Amino acid sequence: MLDWLQKTGVAVQIRDSLFAFPLLESVHVVGLSLVFGTIAVLDFRLLGVASTSRPVSRVMADLLKWTWAAFALTALTGGLMFITNAVVYFHNTYFRAKMILLVLAGLNMLVFELTARRTIQQWDSARSTPRAAKVVATVSLIIWVGVIVAGRVIGFTATRAATPVDETAPAVDFEDLLGLPK
Repeated sequence: MLDWLQKTGVAVQIRDSLFAFPLLESVHVVGLSLVFGTIAVLDFRLLGVASTSRPVSRVMADLLKWTWAAFALTALTGGLMFITNAVVYFHNTYFRAKMILLVLAGLNMLVFELTARRTIQQWDSARSTPRAAKVVATVSLIIWVGVIVAGRVIGFTATRAATPVDETAPAVDFEDLLGLPK
């Protein structure tokens, strides 16, 4: 299945394009920055470090729509990058670690929903939040830093791996792009 995936027309077009993969990667990084940034603001509010004059529910309402939109964008761009070299990425330890961390981030969010969020009316406007909220926020920050680190390491451990190359496709390189003689 992985082999078929990386031989699909979309995967081949992205892989053979001079600009597609770097553009996807750039959009992925911008999206991830927005995901982490919005989550960090909320986590810092839960920790009582930032935005303490605002109710937690208001911070969540203002930020989470952006978090989810950015997460959708990063999932889309990440999926498109994955299919370009699915076999290599799937077997990459750091890719697997990143996926596990993303699952843990979701579980951590579920823990928040099942614990502290259920009593939010009691502490919503308080500067200090319950211990459960602080623990979830701390774990969240650690997990998301781990996602970022694992993602960066993927780029340095998977790029040298062999990828099937279509020998019939025209070669494109920077000399062609810049019009330089070879």
